[in-house]
Amino acid sequence: MTFSPQLVALDIDGTIVDREGRLPDSVREAVHRVCQAGVPVVLATGRGVTGAIGVHEELGLPAGLLVVSNGSVLAHSDPLRVVSRHTFDPSHVIDEVLRIHPQARIAVEEVGVGFRVSKHFPDGELAGEIHVEPVEELKATPATRIIVRDPDASPDVFVELANQLGMTGVTYFVGWSAWLDIAPRGVTKASGLQEACDMLGIPASAVLAIGDGNNDIEMLRWAGRGVAVGDALEQVRAAADAVTADFDDDGTAVELNRWFG
Repeated sequence: MTFSPQLVALDIDGTIVDREGRLPDSVREAVHRVCQAGVPVVLATGRGVTGAIGVHEELGLPAGLLVVSNGSVLAHSDPLRVVSRHTFDPSHVIDEVLRIHPQARIAVEEVGVGFRVSKHFPDGELAGEIHVEPVEELKATPATRIIVRDPDASPDVFVELANQLGMTGVTYFVGWSAWLDIAPRGVTKASGLQEACDMLGIPASAVLAIGDGNNDIEMLRWAGRGVAVGDALEQVRAAADAVTADFDDDGTAVELNRWFG
């Protein structure tokens, strides 16, 4: 059966913007053609809603759904509002993280606002309002996700940290730096997109998804056509149905133009 995308799901960082947040004209133009075809574009990102809405606006997308916080939150862009959220008790995970890696910085997401943090993160890494609070306060309320960060550690250290935690009851993703995202169990970009598709009446088999990070693996496997950007991690490329060109070679635009050129 010939594939015909009825929805396009796009990761943000490393897929439609570079590490400095630059959005190439080629991607903007390709996304515009998707919208002209009447096909909804849903951003599916590890960013919170405050970090994603600016990209949504920069792309010129019409009002619609966003899957943010790695699937923990489904939002609508206009008026900006939370459609649904999934939470977990972060107290045990925070205790375990700090027992194994005491120097870690912890951030707890405040949906639509920003983050409550144990220590300040490097400039530009978190969007929205940032409030430093004691760890006991970070543990006190249910969270959509927590972020664990150590700017002085390597990504390999955080892979080992995740292995040592042996986390049950949560879903976690190791980032491209010493960054660990922890979400409610079973919550991924794929689960968030499934919720969006259920609302829109679109089957997963008709979704074109493009991504480059560890937190995109479930999404790429779930979608009817999951495509990895060429310079994605090896395990991400292995999970995809196809691999497009590298980001700097307009890989995302190349894939979109294949269907909407």
